[in-house]
Amino acid sequence: MKVMILAFAAALVIAFLAPEILEQLGWSTAEQGSSATSVRLD
Repeated sequence: MKVMILAFAAALVIAFLAPEILEQLGWSTAEQGSSATSVRLD
């Protein structure tokens, strides 16, 4: 039971931190939503 709770907590942390990490790497969530097929690395 503890493993499931820890996995769920880890998933929440990753879900919250992923957008910030991606933005720092040069990705933007808004750009991914509008142009998912054409990837631009500016």
